[in-house]
Amino acid sequence: MVATDLLAARELMAFTLGVHIILVPFGVAFPCITLVANYRWLRHGDPIARQLAEHWSKVMAVLFAVGAVTGTVLSLEMGLLWPGLFDRFGAVIGVPFSVEGLFFFAEAIFIAIYIYGWRRLSPWAHFWSGVPIVIAGLGGTFAVISANAWMNQPAGFAVGADGRLTHVDPLAAMLNRATAYEVPHMLLAAYMVAGFVIASVYAVGILRGRRDRYHRLGLLIPLAVAALATPLQVVVGDVAARAVRTDQPAKFAAMELTTGTGPNQSLQIGGVLSGGHARGAISIPGVDSLLAGGSRATVIQGLDRVPAADRPPATVVHLAFQTMVGIGFGLLALGTWIGWAWWRRRDLPRSRWFLRAVALSGPASVVALEAGWITTEVGRQPWIAYHLLRTRDAVTTVGGVWGWYAGVVTLYTLVGLATVWVLVSMARRRRESASDGQGLPPRGGEDEPVPMPVGVAGR
Repeated sequence: MVATDLLAARELMAFTLGVHIILVPFGVAFPCITLVANYRWLRHGDPIARQLAEHWSKVMAVLFAVGAVTGTVLSLEMGLLWPGLFDRFGAVIGVPFSVEGLFFFAEAIFIAIYIYGWRRLSPWAHFWSGVPIVIAGLGGTFAVISANAWMNQPAGFAVGADGRLTHVDPLAAMLNRATAYEVPHMLLAAYMVAGFVIASVYAVGILRGRRDRYHRLGLLIPLAVAALATPLQVVVGDVAARAVRTDQPAKFAAMELTTGTGPNQSLQIGGVLSGGHARGAISIPGVDSLLAGGSRATVIQGLDRVPAADRPPATVVHLAFQTMVGIGFGLLALGTWIGWAWWRRRDLPRSRWFLRAVALSGPASVVALEAGWITTEVGRQPWIAYHLLRTRDAVTTVGGVWGWYAGVVTLYTLVGLATVWVLVSMARRRRESASDGQGLPPRGGEDEPVPMPVGVAGR
C-alpha cells in the first residue's frame, strides 16, 4: 500500500508542479515586460507600446487567475500528500509558504488596480501601480524557492535528544546554502520563459504575414528582455552546478552520469546508465573535472560511492540536465544573433530563419524549464528532505491517491481548454478592433524600423 501510494503521490505531484511551473513566469516576469512597454509609451509617446501594454495586462490577469488555481491545488497537495514532511518539519518549512501567501495577495490587489487604472488613473500613477506587481512576484518567488532549497539543504534547526526539533530559526531556514543559487536561477528562468514565449507568439504572427509595427514591437520588447537574461542564466547555472557538486554529490554524479570516483572525469554527452556504466554517451576526457573545479585533477564523486538505496534515477536526471543545458546554449546563440544584428544595423534580423528560431524559442524555453525542475526534484530522490527524511516515509497512507490524480487531470484539462479559448478570443477581438480602427492608434508601415525600448537597451 505504501509503495502504491508513493507512486501515485509522486506522479500527481509531478503533474501538478509540471503544469503550474509553466504559469509561474507569467506571474513573475510578464508584469515587468508589460511595464517596459508602458514606460515606452510614457517616455516617447508611442501609441503602439500603449496598445501592447494594455493588451498584455489583460493576458497577464487571465494567466495569473489560472496560476492561482493551479497554485492552490499544489499547496493543498503539499499538505495532503506529504504529511510526514509537515508533521516533522512544519515549524521550519511552513514560514516560507506563509510569506508567499502575503506576496500573492499583494500581487492580486495591484494587478486589479493596474488593469482598472488604465482610464481611471493619471498615466504615471498608473505606471507606478504596476511596480508592486513586479516586487510581489520577486518576493513570492524567493519565498517558495527558498522552501524548495531547504529540501535540498535543510538548515535553521537543531534536533534534541528526544528527536524533536529545537532552536528553530525560520530566517536561517529560508537563507540556507541552496537559496543563494536556486532563487536567481529560477528568477532568470522566469524572465527567459516569459520573454521567449511572448516573442514566439509575435514571430508566428509575422511569419503569417502580419508584418505591421504592432507585431514587430511585440516581438522586440520581450525578446530583448529574454536575450539579456540568458547570458546571466548561463553564469548562474554554472555556479549552481558547482554548488550541487559540493552539497549534493549524488545528484551531481547523476547529472553528469559519473559512475566512478576520481580525477580527470569525462564529460558525458547523452547516454544512459546500464549495468553500472554509461552506455551510448559521447565521452570527452577530463572536461567534466575541468568544468567542475577548474582543473583536470579535480576529484568528482561518482555513483560508486553512493549506497544503492540512496541513488537517484541517474538516466532521467542526466538526460533532463543535458536537455536544459543544451536548450540554454541554443537560446544563448539566438541572443548572440540578436545582439550582433542590433550592433550592426540597429534592427533585428529580417530573415525567415530568424523568425522561425524565435518561434521555436518559446516552446524550447518551456521544455528547458521543465527539464530543470526534473533535475532538481528527481535528482534529490530518494529524499524529500536531504539526508533527513525519505520520500517514502513522508507520503500519505490514506489511500485513494489515484482517484485524486484523475480528478486533478480532469480539472486541469478543463481549465487549460478554457484558458486557451479565452486567450484566442482576446487575440481575435484585438485583431478585429485593429482592422476596424476602433479606438486603436494607426500602425506603422511594413518597413518602419522599431527602435529599442528605453530601459532595455539602456538608451
